[in-house]
Amino acid sequence: MRHSSKLPHVGTTIFSVMSGLAKKHHAINFSQGFPDFGSDSKLIDLVNQAMHSGYNQYAPMAGNLELRTAIANKIETLYHTNYHPDNEITVTAGATQAISTILTTFIKQGDEVIVFKPAYDSYEPGIRLHGGKPVLIQLRAPEYCVNWEEVKQSISVRTKMIIINSPHNPTGMVFSKADMLRLQELTRDTNIIVLSDEVYEHMIYDANKHQSVCLFPDLKSRSFLVASFCKTFHNTGWRIGYCCAPKTLMELFMQVHQFNVFCVHHPTQKGIADYMQEPEHYLGLSAFYQRKRDLFLSLIKESRFTYVPTKGTYFQVLNYSAITDEYDVDYAKRLTVESGIASIPLSVFNTNNLDYKALRFCFAKSEDSLKRAADILCHL
Repeated sequence: MRHSSKLPHVGTTIFSVMSGLAKKHHAINFSQGFPDFGSDSKLIDLVNQAMHSGYNQYAPMAGNLELRTAIANKIETLYHTNYHPDNEITVTAGATQAISTILTTFIKQGDEVIVFKPAYDSYEPGIRLHGGKPVLIQLRAPEYCVNWEEVKQSISVRTKMIIINSPHNPTGMVFSKADMLRLQELTRDTNIIVLSDEVYEHMIYDANKHQSVCLFPDLKSRSFLVASFCKTFHNTGWRIGYCCAPKTLMELFMQVHQFNVFCVHHPTQKGIADYMQEPEHYLGLSAFYQRKRDLFLSLIKESRFTYVPTKGTYFQVLNYSAITDEYDVDYAKRLTVESGIASIPLSVFNTNNLDYKALRFCFAKSEDSLKRAADILCHL
């Protein structure tokens, strides 16, 4: 039999490549974005308790109502705006499923979607799967700020969607209030949908504030807010997130959601709903990760790497141009094999594999791991 792929140019992801190298060569894995420390035992106990309490059958398609209500309460507390738990919030199998379902729901042949590069690697394949065209706007190192005039020039009659991501993976940039107001201005009186990937909303530093899409009324009216419990509660393997949108958009989303997952692991939803009754479980996350970021940067201050301290996420970009002029993919692999530390090269996320001599390191690690990694980096 002969078959062709709908994504013929997609190969093994850089995350699999670097994690595979790290495992093979027993390197410290600072590449893929997951913590190397345990999650809160209280949360695990609550999920176990939910299992023993009978939450083992299908959840409602939109998600456990207690969890949807907890999400609505969190958003109202943090952002002073409302999403109705009955018809404007859906629990999903991770943020990536939410993103995929949004693209499946709305993107048709010939639609254009504006994507800021470097970008999370699921966006473009998801667009292409449905015949859409990614319109790529490259953010420039080292600040990775958005040129809104370039965005304006990129909008056409075929623009169906704009995808934003703040705090931004992989660079750690965060959108300012001015950025969001400009986006609101550019999309006002259009049919453009905004997909706002906010999975790192609770990891933002140096007194910066997260500018959620829901803070801006006109943007909120045309937007999906996508978030992740996996990132927030240190359980990336649980694959549970959610999205919020106005009822008219969410009704269309649900038409697809019901046929690709229908619902998400019920005891985990119940456990998280109970865990969220104590807001400090997520409100304290920025301070928790800023301490890790600051420790990591203090430990490498004598190294030859240069950097702009990350403003959000648990990733730090380091520029290595003072060490070597190697292509970043080659250098990342050599660091893993020869020096025992794995990272992610940024060129794979850029347009035309643009190489800024930059590597992404995940600092969601124990203090011991941070010290061991810093020791390696300082001897390069």
